[in-house]
Amino acid sequence: MNRNLKLFGAFFGMTAVIIGAFGAHALAEVLSADSLKSFETGVKYQMYHALLMILLGFNARTTSRIYQFIFYMLVFGVFFFSGSIYLLATNTLTGFDFTSIALVTPFGGSLLIISWLLILISFWSKD
Repeated sequence: MNRNLKLFGAFFGMTAVIIGAFGAHALAEVLSADSLKSFETGVKYQMYHALLMILLGFNARTTSRIYQFIFYMLVFGVFFFSGSIYLLATNTLTGFDFTSIALVTPFGGSLLIISWLLILISFWSKD
């Protein structure tokens, strides 16, 4: 589990930098200020959780089942939260109306919140 947390954390961190650079350079000219700000929010949250995953990967306790659950909550939370924000922010550039999937964003955010709660519970109960 520790290896998976580090690998996915590094992958999410790398892709956050790539997506952020793409947004800053390629999308800055074609998106509104509000859409660009939303896009940047997706990048920030992706990076925050990438760093969290890497830090958790160095925690010796992450071999427990709760950390396996936290891992999946983080992966799907980042995918649904940040991914849906990227799609919603670039909605004007595609022919697809991504507002029809807007409920995916709070679902992904809920997964991220639950993962933080489980981390808190794990730290509280182990120390």
